[in-house]
Amino acid sequence: MEASSIKALLFDPTISRWVSVVVAIILVIALRRFAQRYIGQRITDTTNRYRVNKGFALLSYALILLALGVIFSDRLGGLTVAFGVAGAGIAFALQEVIASVAGWVAISFSRFYSPGDRVQLGGIKGGVIDIGILRTTLMEIGQWVDGDLYSGRIVRIANSYVFKDPVFNYSADLPFLWDEIKLPVRYGCDWKFAKLTFERILQEECGESAPAFRGAWDKAVQKYALEDARIDPLVTIVANDNWIEMTGRY
Repeated sequence: MEASSIKALLFDPTISRWVSVVVAIILVIALRRFAQRYIGQRITDTTNRYRVNKGFALLSYALILLALGVIFSDRLGGLTVAFGVAGAGIAFALQEVIASVAGWVAISFSRFYSPGDRVQLGGIKGGVIDIGILRTTLMEIGQWVDGDLYSGRIVRIANSYVFKDPVFNYSADLPFLWDEIKLPVRYGCDWKFAKLTFERILQEECGESAPAFRGAWDKAVQKYALEDARIDPLVTIVANDNWIEMTGRY
């Protein structure tokens, strides 16, 4: 081969581009293996190590595609429409994943709930024990267990539910809940004495929490458009066909 032919081959734009592609691929693979080996030695959990390795692999693929796009940028103009259609198809196929990531952003910055809060999300009531990029993890409360106790089941709910269903937070801005106890009193009894006794018991049991509840309620009234409601224990009376029903609200 003549010297002029060798020189023309070396300076051929197509050959130089493919050489650049090979160099970029080798460099990305070397960096990926170094990162996997360096970080993998410091991760003892097998599951986390697997996820990190998969993450580095996906990142390396993305870097290779980026390098191809940069190297052949002058020849990709005709593929713009194809890339646009492919991107739209991918976005449609991954719409739930994208919505979950958007839900994670909303949860992080809008304070829908935080770890430790008790919430009802997607029809499931429980305590928030973890908030991931795609899912929120709850320790379930209720179902076959009464008294708002943990059932023992861990439930993972897609973060996209914050856009679809109401989010009930039991411990955010007002860390107290109202509850009621119904007490039937037979006709002919001293219902006035029963009412006073009921009120006294509620005051004794709830008196210690009253200052904290009042402070939390005042903050909620300042933050939201709330009317200043009565927060002290209250006993109401309803006479029905069978008895006098006293309802203690506290």
